[in-house]
Amino acid sequence: MASEKPAVRISLGTWDRLRDDASSVRYEVFVIEQNVPPEVEMDDDDAVSVHAVAYSADGTPLGTGRLLPDGHIGRMAVHKRARGLGVGGLLLDALIGQGHGDGHRMLVLHAQTHAKGFYEAHGFSVEGEEFIEAGIAHVVMTRVLA
Repeated sequence: MASEKPAVRISLGTWDRLRDDASSVRYEVFVIEQNVPPEVEMDDDDAVSVHAVAYSADGTPLGTGRLLPDGHIGRMAVHKRARGLGVGGLLLDALIGQGHGDGHRMLVLHAQTHAKGFYEAHGFSVEGEEFIEAGIAHVVMTRVLA
């Protein structure tokens, strides 16, 4: 008998609408877990980005990500308790769909190196060498949209 994945709802919207839920996930994952300074984590790009937040059936925020106007996906984060349940994939698919709908020909992201395989499974390819961002090893990854 296969275990059922919990029902997850993805909401896309502006920072004004999703700020509380998106920032709570990002703070927990990036600032608390990964020791990224809060002043590095929150930036002016939030106000101009499309945000995605994943919610459990009871309305609890589980994960988040954003799409900048230039086609960069970033700030992908999933609460530790929701990892491995497909939440990140649903968020990424929603942001890819938004990018496609916005007319982007290519999406770009900075993946933490441990998450490279996750992004590759979603059609992204590594471009260039590893680099350090916010004290964490990353690689640039791109995906061409049809």
